[in-house]
Amino acid sequence: MASEPDPVFLITGASTGIGAATARHAAEAGYRLVLSARSEDKLQALAEELGGERRAVAVACDVTEWADQQALVERALGAFGRVDVAFANAGFGGPRGFDQGEVEEWKAMVLTNVYGAALTIRATMEPLKASKGHLLLTGSVAGRRALKGSLYSATKWAVTAMGEAARQDFNDTGVRVTLIEPGMVDTPFFDSPPEIEALKADDVARAVLFAVQQPPHVDVNEILVRPTDQPN
Repeated sequence: MASEPDPVFLITGASTGIGAATARHAAEAGYRLVLSARSEDKLQALAEELGGERRAVAVACDVTEWADQQALVERALGAFGRVDVAFANAGFGGPRGFDQGEVEEWKAMVLTNVYGAALTIRATMEPLKASKGHLLLTGSVAGRRALKGSLYSATKWAVTAMGEAARQDFNDTGVRVTLIEPGMVDTPFFDSPPEIEALKADDVARAVLFAVQQPPHVDVNEILVRPTDQPN
């Protein structure tokens, strides 16, 4: 009898930080990978590192474009025939203060962090139902406590709500939903290194894999993880 093919793990925002670390941990756990980001050069290098076309495919994708999201899922199905895990991880932040930053950057942040995550849910919904798979979203501690002057915080509050809304929408389908809520992480997200000993991207990736590797009847809905030194 032929063995079941290795499961497929799709990640948006996969070229650096939490996305890239999760890709490496997922590869070690035996997943085939569909990696997406706007930065195609870094993405392709990561895919080659993790096994090339047979084990990891790189797909340039702007998560704010519905056609790109559809093409991403079509590429996953074309390459591997299934999607078992979809990680809506793409996102970015900006300076605090409603008088700070460029308004066009605000627009891009809201579209990426909120609309982009919602499009990933929509694009992967049917393949996840078919595999009784797992949806994950990158939230934030900032999506649990409002940060002064932070539109980014507001976008992550939206993602917190989206995680619970998606859980209810997937109920009775066998699909699990997990919201990953990191505190301060030392990644390219920040312009300068954090002043405290922050989380590493690998710390968050381990939390992702913990949720994914539970038995099918166990749905870890939220993981909020802070560095020990983070005061709030």
